[in-house]
Amino acid sequence: MFQLGKTIVSEDIIEKDFVCNLNACKGKCCIDGEAGAPLEESELQILLDIYPLVKPFLRKEGIKAIEDQGLFITNEGDYETPLIDEKDCAYVIFDEKNIAKCGIEEAYNKGKIKWRKPISCHLYPVRLMEYSEFTSVNYHKWPICDDACILGKELQVPVYKFVKDALIRKFGKNWYAELEKTAENYKK
Repeated sequence: MFQLGKTIVSEDIIEKDFVCNLNACKGKCCIDGEAGAPLEESELQILLDIYPLVKPFLRKEGIKAIEDQGLFITNEGDYETPLIDEKDCAYVIFDEKNIAKCGIEEAYNKGKIKWRKPISCHLYPVRLMEYSEFTSVNYHKWPICDDACILGKELQVPVYKFVKDALIRKFGKNWYAELEKTAENYKK
């Protein structure tokens, strides 16, 4: 672990390689797991504001789950996206190849909204843990992403480079530049 500003960063995001391989996994991270995507408190109002523009992109099952449970739920004090039948994220859609994608991001890609998607989704496989004095930045190993690890290794793309845009979105360009310097020194 090393410190960058008010973050404690795991070396795994420098050491491990990762590139999503959607053709292999079919976007399983959006339809598998025990809970919805983590949401930051600051994202709740955004969801409320953009939902009318996102709704046309969602599946009827997702709309029903949102109407039944709300745009977000609370689970042990944490906010997350609701699920369809305790499986799929309510915001998940499928493309013509049956690959799971984010309906929020689809609205973003079509220019309907300016918010890409929850930061936890954008950062994946990086997970954050907030503490009173700092934020820990960790790599989350999940067997359904083994193909992403293989592809990342083949392409020689470390986790921190794969999620560059998301890390900049969350922590800023200066923080990311410091991370790059740290990674260069770490690999020497």
